[in-house]
Amino acid sequence: MALFSSLTPVFIAIICVLIGVIMKKTNREKEKPDTKSKHPSRPWVDEDLKDGTDHPLEEEEGEEEWQGLEENVAHVPFTGERYSEAEMIERSQAFYELLNKRRSVRFLSDEPVPREVIDNVIRTAGTSPSGAHTEPWTFVVVQDPHLKHKIREIVEEEEEINYKKRMGDRWVNDLKRLRTNWIKEYLDTAPYLILIFKQVYGRLPNGKKKTHYYNEISVSIACGILLAALQNAGLYTVTSTPLNCGPQLRVLLQRPANEKLLLLLPVGYPKKDATVPALTRKPLEDIMVFM
Repeated sequence: MALFSSLTPVFIAIICVLIGVIMKKTNREKEKPDTKSKHPSRPWVDEDLKDGTDHPLEEEEGEEEWQGLEENVAHVPFTGERYSEAEMIERSQAFYELLNKRRSVRFLSDEPVPREVIDNVIRTAGTSPSGAHTEPWTFVVVQDPHLKHKIREIVEEEEEINYKKRMGDRWVNDLKRLRTNWIKEYLDTAPYLILIFKQVYGRLPNGKKKTHYYNEISVSIACGILLAALQNAGLYTVTSTPLNCGPQLRVLLQRPANEKLLLLLPVGYPKKDATVPALTRKPLEDIMVFM
């Protein structure tokens, strides 16, 4: 009895220690992130393709104040074109038929294209709307054969890794039926390459940052207008998003750190023996909901 009484404080101490360990472990479990509910990481996602509107570059954070546009922008009178109903229907039908002929063409001729046409289609893309009229786009046009080949080397090296390791079997198989792979001959043969960069932020005259709202959406709209302008001029391209090539191409083309590669377009005429997949487009009732 005397022995039990003398050991009681020891037992109490041991119990307290055990309770403390259990509580600590329980708290740790609660603090652990719920990894099961999160989507698995996707190594093929290109950092350049993420919209930086809400997440400014970490290395730049806190160094400069974010600035907006000038205040009190002048407004001027505006009169838009007005067509009769019959003409509206005719014009809209004609424009649809023009763009319905647009195809992604991977077999491009090296036949020269007038430089003025390229200037005009880029000007047309520059008419695109943008968040707070920040115009967050840079169109880099490459004609130099040596530079085009360097771009091809960078793209093919990364694309081979993408196809073999990053993209996964499902994506690769989906592309296989379209007969596309990491070999990009058109990057050499097309007379022009247009690389479209989104500016994730801009600079004011005083050197401070200027927010570029919805920069990725704005530049994507400009790319759509550019595709329509190319089709209207009788030129063809294939929309290329070379994953994980952005940083190397940015250095090669001497672009600043605030620019991220969004799209690469080889531009030219189709080769005489060019082919395209026999694809069809969804009918109107599958893409439009009228309420």
